[in-house]
Amino acid sequence: MKKLLVVVDMQNDFITGSLGSKDAESIVDIVCEKIKDFNGDIVYTLDTHDIDYLSTQEGKNLPVLHCVRETIGWKLNEKIAKVLENKKNVLAFSKETFGSVDLGEFVLSKNYDKIEFCGLCTDICVISNAMIVKAFLPEAEITVDAKACAGVTKESHLNALNAMKACQIKIIN
Repeated sequence: MKKLLVVVDMQNDFITGSLGSKDAESIVDIVCEKIKDFNGDIVYTLDTHDIDYLSTQEGKNLPVLHCVRETIGWKLNEKIAKVLENKKNVLAFSKETFGSVDLGEFVLSKNYDKIEFCGLCTDICVISNAMIVKAFLPEAEITVDAKACAGVTKESHLNALNAMKACQIKIIN
């Protein structure tokens, strides 16, 4: 059985930076343990913007400069990066918007049986990437670990989990 863990946007700006929150901070150790214990392939996504972000469609609707390429805010959380360093065959996917079509194409090329998601933000990038993967591999078992994710708000986190569940994505914890 081919398994994949997708770690979504565990970057400084989403944890302690310009869009950070206590909820995001609270899942760092949980995600680290999940990565350490995972027996399968691992990929992670990086929300990646340029300095002109505020003039983009996304930036006009979310007017907070964040995850500017090669800045401290763009980099992975130090704990997450350290744990990932100890794993083999880890791939990164930079994405300029919420979801990554490249990730969808990758999972299709590898034909994974089970794909699990964790990370930030449940209600924006986790749901976007989980739905893209579901579209590319509709027969794969796709799971989201609710305790290893955090949303912009607790309410939007729960709403996203319910939306994914309605789309036949398994929610655990």
